[in-house]
Amino acid sequence: MINDIKADAEKKMKKSLEALHSAFNKIRTGRAHPAILDSVMVNYYGQETPLKQIASVNVEDNRTLMVAPWEKNLVPTIEKAIMTSDLGLNPSTSGDVIRVPMPMLTEETRKEMVKQAKADAEHGRVSIRNARRDANSMIKDLLKEKEISEDDQRRGEDEVQKLTDKYIAEVDKMLKAKEEDLMAV
Repeated sequence: MINDIKADAEKKMKKSLEALHSAFNKIRTGRAHPAILDSVMVNYYGQETPLKQIASVNVEDNRTLMVAPWEKNLVPTIEKAIMTSDLGLNPSTSGDVIRVPMPMLTEETRKEMVKQAKADAEHGRVSIRNARRDANSMIKDLLKEKEISEDDQRRGEDEVQKLTDKYIAEVDKMLKAKEEDLMAV
């Protein structure tokens, strides 16, 4: 029973890391990265569709993304969707290819993005701690129902704490890497 609780807690902690990873992908650095456009939705025949489902997004050079739609008539629609997204990007069209240059980040913008990354990391830590709290309360419930001994309870809580420490260390590592990436000129 404790192993099931521990496995469930670990699954929730992994989901928290995945959510943090996707949040970090939305914070753009000065470099071009296809994941920056993952949140862009395009009106595709009346249906809001993710950009990556109707076009290929590649890195042309360090500072430019190249978007190649699979249907040429979508070029203006995709260009408009990128412009109206909250990413602050200005695409330019050349024929049937859209180029998205990454603007240089100012020092102030970099600091704001680091602040955003720290807030996202803290949110990740909180959700990991919530998974720990839920697991510990389930273990305590098992003890109240006399299904496990106090030693089993202590052992289970220690194992859940080790998992929590491991995942919080992973969050800290991801945050440090993102900060270095943002502050690199």
